[in-house]
Amino acid sequence: MDNQNLIRGGKFSSRFLFGKTILFLLILSGLFFSNGFAQEKPKDFILLKRGASQKSQIRFYPGELITYKSKKLGYFVTDKIVNLDTEFIYLTENILRPEDILEIDIRNKDPRNRTLGNLTGLFLGAGGLLLSVDVINSLYQTGELSLDSGVAVTSGALLATGLTLATLRYKTFKHEGRNRIQILILTMD
Repeated sequence: MDNQNLIRGGKFSSRFLFGKTILFLLILSGLFFSNGFAQEKPKDFILLKRGASQKSQIRFYPGELITYKSKKLGYFVTDKIVNLDTEFIYLTENILRPEDILEIDIRNKDPRNRTLGNLTGLFLGAGGLLLSVDVINSLYQTGELSLDSGVAVTSGALLATGLTLATLRYKTFKHEGRNRIQILILTMD
């Protein structure tokens, strides 16, 4: 476009300003109306609570899979949460009360496991990178494969730390002591 059409006498043309205004209004209305069509999470959920800290709370919503061990069964069962009531959890294959649940598998739900996974990757990557850089450096400088003892100890410590962290995960939530399972119904019928 020619600058003469956009700027006349130091001011923008009315056609240019009108186009920008329409574009701004379209973007604004799209953002405003998209909230009405977005899917919301259900307001009812199962809350696994460890003490008073909100960071240690884990939520399960209807439609999610839950892996649990009940008093009736001595093994873990994975089932989908269909609905929640004030006293019951309705699953596709079972109906449970929170008191009947002994343990819940939280490996994929606990945010602390993601942090531990990231630290594991960081330590394993650092140890492997340090080891490979020293080997490549020795090949480049001397032409033969050698490993410095200090680098071997440091990379071994990093790899061992990474492997140790790989085994540390929050696996299950046991329904005992201060640990509680609550059903929270926030919708009004």
